[in-house]
Amino acid sequence: MVDSFFRGAAGLGRRLPAARPRRHGVEVIRDVAYRDSGRPEHRLDIYRPAGHDAAAAPRPAVLYVHGGGFRILSKDTHWLFGLAYARRDFVVFNVSYRLAPEHRYPAALQDVLEAYRWVVEHAADYGADPSRLVLAGESAGANLVTAATVAATFAREEPWARAVFETGVVPTAVVAACGILQVSDTERFGRRRRLPRFIADRLAEVSEAYLGPGGSQPSAAAEHTELADPLRVLESDTAPVRTLPPFFVPVGTKDPLLDDTRRLAAALRGRGIVCRDAYYEGGVHAFHAFVFQAIARKCWSDTFDFLGQIVP
Repeated sequence: MVDSFFRGAAGLGRRLPAARPRRHGVEVIRDVAYRDSGRPEHRLDIYRPAGHDAAAAPRPAVLYVHGGGFRILSKDTHWLFGLAYARRDFVVFNVSYRLAPEHRYPAALQDVLEAYRWVVEHAADYGADPSRLVLAGESAGANLVTAATVAATFAREEPWARAVFETGVVPTAVVAACGILQVSDTERFGRRRRLPRFIADRLAEVSEAYLGPGGSQPSAAAEHTELADPLRVLESDTAPVRTLPPFFVPVGTKDPLLDDTRRLAAALRGRGIVCRDAYYEGGVHAFHAFVFQAIARKCWSDTFDFLGQIVP
């Protein structure tokens, strides 16, 4: 029901005159397959500045990964994010992926990593520079782009993680907004501050849908599901083979997932990595999607200020 609501709202929003990509100097190439499966989840949309000239200098690339608790939404509900980055001269690869509980971990991450490889191999065909690759996502998408960054920088055993590592391409920057960065042990959010029962139940459902029954328990973070909890990898003593990129991690102060952003910022700084964590007073979960709000516009402004300093 929630998925249907957001899909409907996104579809209506896309029909508004102000949402037309051409009005913002953006063109869209829809439903490009990044895996040869025939599944709609294995497609991406490409947003890029209009009037692409193959002879022009390539633009930086963004691989955008949507949120939705690993269970709902798609690239089609997140057209606004593709448009926002393309307006700022990025070529955006906005991906869908398989959803839980029908497809549990690591299906979503495998798809995102396959999309990563595809972008590295094909970005130049669309006027993008894969050596200037930004990973961006919100909520579950923030988890997935953080895990993808781990795969690109740590020597992992999972074959699908090694495949990304072997591309040799490390993201130039990561934007991980309001992330659920440890899917196991969602009860931790209620141990520091009391959460409404409705919110606590929804968080437990995310764990169980993504990791299976018992997924909300700490024991679920065993080695074979370690990349479902990329935050725990970054908090560990394991050293990366390649230097982690700078991170921008925005979150609202009323977001129940706030603590994971704080932990991520502390873990990255503990490793000597540039991390700008930004806290927006009164912001709820994924508040930056509501672009009519002043704090959402401030978050977007801060995002592009950060990327302007990091991405050549």
